[in-house]
Parts: sequence; structure tokens; C-alpha cells
Amino acid sequence: ELLRELMSLFKTKPIEADADRGLIRTLGAGDLILLGIGAIIGAGIFASLGTAAAGEVGPNGEVIRAGAGPALVLSFVLLGVVCGLCALCYAELAAMIPQAGSAYAYTYATLGELLAWIIGWALVLEYAVGNVAVAVAWSGYFTAMLSGWGIDLPGWLTHGYYQVTMSGNPEIAALIDTAPVLAGIPVLLNLPAFLITAFVTIVLLMGVRESARANAIMVAIKLLVLALFVIVGAMHIDPDNYKPFAPNGWRGIHQGAAIVFFAYIGFDAISTAAEETRNPRRNLPLGILGGLGVCTLIYVIVGVVATGIVPYEDLAGADPLARALSLAGLPTASWIVAAGAVVSMTAVLLVFQYGQTRIFFGMAKDGLLPRWATKVHPKRHIPHVSTILIGVLVGLASLVAEENSIYDLVNIGTLAAFFLVCIGVLVLRVRDPHRERPFRIPFIWLLAPAGALACLFVIRGLPSRTWGYFGAWMAIGLLIYFSYGYRHSVLRTGRQRDVQDWS
Repeated sequence: ELLRELMSLFKTKPIEADADRGLIRTLGAGDLILLGIGAIIGAGIFASLGTAAAGEVGPNGEVIRAGAGPALVLSFVLLGVVCGLCALCYAELAAMIPQAGSAYAYTYATLGELLAWIIGWALVLEYAVGNVAVAVAWSGYFTAMLSGWGIDLPGWLTHGYYQVTMSGNPEIAALIDTAPVLAGIPVLLNLPAFLITAFVTIVLLMGVRESARANAIMVAIKLLVLALFVIVGAMHIDPDNYKPFAPNGWRGIHQGAAIVFFAYIGFDAISTAAEETRNPRRNLPLGILGGLGVCTLIYVIVGVVATGIVPYEDLAGADPLARALSLAGLPTASWIVAAGAVVSMTAVLLVFQYGQTRIFFGMAKDGLLPRWATKVHPKRHIPHVSTILIGVLVGLASLVAEENSIYDLVNIGTLAAFFLVCIGVLVLRVRDPHRERPFRIPFIWLLAPAGALACLFVIRGLPSRTWGYFGAWMAIGLLIYFSYGYRHSVLRTGRQRDVQDWS
């Protein structure tokens, strides 16, 4: 009996399940590519680039990670290869399994329920927790933009408690002495981060078509801003800034890649739109691979320019691109880039929050989360309850959070999901070799294992503290699964949940 129960944890869900979930197919290949660019280009290139290049020092002066220096461009190339291998696996599975849920849905169909839950819980790190880091980074650029207008908000209203207390920057750490005190606790709240999360939640509640239009506008703005940064910055490159090219050798390139991996997170968000995509078997692979290819090229160009404008040590901070232009004596261009980054990261917040609600929707439809997450608005055809709840949770967390440790936690969760997707596509080739595959990975027995090993390699570059955080997160997830999901699983109980009953 015990063995039967253990085996049931790895029971897979039929690929054909849940063909109709009450969502409307409105998105084309162009929408998906823009969705991918909207998700990928954001806090990674505008914020974590600085930490990857300059490194990170803890509050006690200890070196948490070595900086890549100008060799940051090699970190981008390395990650482009890693994510390209994973994207091929995503493309094959997305075309075969066009369901909301991304890696969660693919794992459920290939490796079973328990591993699907683990990946679904890891994807919460990528989307919901990742959005906390993006909101904090957005706040940094927003306050820089306001400063360009001569508006300076109090530091205690633009920096969260943990952002101040865990900072190795003396200027930021000193804010604790200027903050008002309530019940003996310094009041340090990142109000802009909270407000932008509320704004994005309102936009998402308007509907998927409206959200896609808003994203397209913001993508156009972010690409124009990055073009401005490259053109203006290229005119002020000092070749001496490229020396030494790799100040910390391969260690710096590896550890730089481990944090700037955050810049690549988002291409898989395209797959969460599977049930709202026209002709998903064709459009999903185009969106995933097209979006990733465009963004990798942009990253390499921006990395070359950023590390050439100023010494790489000067890129440390929440707004490295705007800071580089400012230090180069280009305040107007710096302000424009800061304003563009505000728009850019708003698009990331929009796509990530969109992706998280769809993953919750898929998990709840399978019975692993409560039924309220399956509620679809009768007129707007969106999971409105999940959208509101996630918006509230992300907003409250962003009030106090610190971004660098979140980047690491998000990266390890996402890399775990990517690893299992690479394994899952191999399992399905063995288990169901004759199934129609609208997109097939060439040389799969070489490329898919290479993608899985590459994910493990990048994970090795993360700080040791990240493993403790990740272990605690997974322990919480397993507790939720065995206390709720295990007993309510549709696959195990046979009781299908009807979306329309909850509309």
C-alpha cells in the first residue's frame, strides 16, 4: 500500500487534458515575441548588470561574489548558450502541450505530480518573488528620474528595511539613522515599489488583449532607450576601461553569469500564454526562440558599451546604465535612460505577474491549489482573484525587500525549472516517441542533456547563502502540497474542476 502511494506521486497527467479552461485565444506570434522582450529586457540589464560587473560586498566588508568586469559580455554569451539550449526544450514541449502552466504543465505530463508541484513552487520564485526584485529595482530608477526633475523623496520612503540593513553601501546603510521610529523599529518603506505593483495589477485586471497592447507600447519605448544608450555611450567609450578585461578571471565570469541570469528570465513566460495563443503549435516556438535571440544580441551590445563608458567598479548600484552616463558627464542622457528603465521594468512587472497568475490557474485547475485560483471573470476572461491576490502579496513584500539576495533566489528556482524541462523532453521522447511534434529539437540526445548540465553549472556560481533560502522555500512548498494538494489532486481523486462554475 505504501509503495502504491509513493508511485502515485509520480503519476503523469495526460497531455490532452484540459483543452478548454475558459480563456480566450487572442495572441499571435508577434504578440508573443513582444511578450518575451517585455519580460526579458528589464531589471536584469538595467539593474543586476551593475552587480555582475562590479561584484558584491556584504555589510561587514566580506566579498559575496567576484565581479566579471568588462568580461561581463562573456557572461552574457555564456547565458545565451545556456538559455538557448533550454529554449529549444521549451519550444518542443510548448508546441506539444499548449497549456497554461509553463514548466509546471510540462513536468506534470512527463515526470509526474510531485515533481510538477516542486517546479510549480519554484516558478513562484521566478515570477512572484522575482517581481519583488523588479519592483525594488524599478523604484531605484524612478527616484533617479525624479531627481532629474529636482524632486528628492525621503530615503526612508524609497528604501525597504532589508534593503538598508543588508546593504554594504555606507550611504544606504546610513538611512537607518534618519528614518522615523515606530515601536522601536525604524520605518523604512519602499513606497514607489508598492505603488507600481498596484498599477500593474490594475492594468492586468483590464484583460489580456489590453495588457498585450500596453506591453507592446512599453517594449517599443525600452528598445528606443537602449538604442539611445548604445549610440550616446559608444561615443564616450574609453578603451582603458576594458583593462583588465577579466579582473577576477573565470570565477568572476561564472559568478557574474549566476546573478545576471536574472536578465534572461522571462522567455519561458511566453509559454504561460499557451491557452490564450492562436495556433500555439506554430506561434509558441517562434515566440520563445525569437524573443531570446533578439534579447541576447541586445545584451552583448549594451554590456560592451556599459563597461567601456566608466570603470566597471563604478557600475555598482541599482541604476548602473543611468549611473554610467551620469559619471561620463551626460546628465540629460542619464535622465532619459532612467525614465526609459522605469517604463521597461514596468513591462517586466506586467508580464511576470501575468505569468504567475496563469501558473496558479493551472495548478488550481489540477486541484493542487484552492479553487479560488480557478475563478475566471465572466466578461474579461482572466483569473481575476489570483491577479488581485498576487498583486497584494508582491506589493507588500516589495515595501521592505532587498534585491540582490532575491535575484539569487529567483535564479536558482528558475534554473531548477529549466533543468527539469530539459530532462522532461527526453523522457517524453522515450515514453511517447510517435506523438506528433510540431517542433522537434535537432540532436536532442546531445542538446537536451547539455542544457541540463549547463543549468547545474550556472547554479554552482550562486552564493552559498542561496541554498539555505532555497531549501527553506522548498520545505514550505512540500508542506503545502502534502497538507492540501495531495488530498485534492484531480489526477488522484478523479474530481474535475469546472472553470465556468466559478466564473
